[in-house]
Amino acid sequence: MNKTFADRIAAMNAMYKLPAHHSPSLPANVAERLVQFKATLIDEVHEIDEIVTLANNGGSASDIAVALADVLGDIIVYCRSEALKYGLPLEEVLDIIMDSNESKLDANGHPIYDANGKFLKGPNYWKPEPAIKALLESRRISTTK
Repeated sequence: MNKTFADRIAAMNAMYKLPAHHSPSLPANVAERLVQFKATLIDEVHEIDEIVTLANNGGSASDIAVALADVLGDIIVYCRSEALKYGLPLEEVLDIIMDSNESKLDANGHPIYDANGKFLKGPNYWKPEPAIKALLESRRISTTK
């Protein structure tokens, strides 16, 4: 039987003796941990500069695609592991965010973009935070020492 991505993340966190919670849990040192998470995430994001250099220097399509897949995969794994450390039901949160993103369409059901290709908010847009808050509160957020 194949393990799900979430199962594999849980096994990785256990293997590396990283925290894992099954319900929302904030440690007393949450600010410190978030600073560490940000620093590691920034290191991962800076790897994109190497891919840009590779692309600008005539790297092969295959090498660029592999490097891009690797950096994006690393970021997703790191974020999913971090969510488990806080007991956040990331897949359910992502469903809420996707539902919110789908509400950004204009009155005719067409996407609206800015100059960078980011989706802009249409007239039926709703913020995901209240639904995320309700989800997490239904799971009883706790604090740990």
